[in-house]
Amino acid sequence: MSVRPGTLTAGRTRPLVLADLLPGARVRDALLVAGFAALVGLTAQVVLRLPFTPVPVTGQTFGVLLGGMAVGWRRAGLGMALYLLAGFAGLPWFAAGTGGLAVAASPTIGYLLAFVAAGPVVGWLAGHRADRHPAATVLAMAVGTVLIYAGGVAGLMLTLHLDLSRAVVLGVLPFMVGDTLKAVLAAVLLPTAWRLSGRR
Repeated sequence: MSVRPGTLTAGRTRPLVLADLLPGARVRDALLVAGFAALVGLTAQVVLRLPFTPVPVTGQTFGVLLGGMAVGWRRAGLGMALYLLAGFAGLPWFAAGTGGLAVAASPTIGYLLAFVAAGPVVGWLAGHRADRHPAATVLAMAVGTVLIYAGGVAGLMLTLHLDLSRAVVLGVLPFMVGDTLKAVLAAVLLPTAWRLSGRR
């Protein structure tokens, strides 16, 4: 599949990520950026609150990482920038329907800001074929998850004035099992999608 010059995948003559299999160029890219932001906003509404931490369990990180690998690093970066800007402007699509500038002072702000890094990083890894095989997909998901954890821990330390160990207890340990399951699910979905596309 050739890609027209001027798009976010200019100069490429083969699909790098799953989204490159779709027809079109600039319109496709714009729709994918907006769609990726909307996907993360939708998965953010899947919320389970835990009594021992201010950070809820959400589907958000799965949306960021799986979507980032599917759309590629450029679209992922733009999509996460759009997600944050629209959310801070008041669109209620952060976790549990929150939005507005007040979220910038919440304990979860570090996770949100980390999405802008994690999405493009896993998208870049997918562009280098990390989404074609289960083990590579798990590794890419792990890299993205570590980036999100790092941002989340830093945010907890700044907003709640915690030390590092306490921030890790509240912001990492409760989520490791769930995030491992998300990585395994992605390792099934992405390579399977490539096999079904016939463009592996």
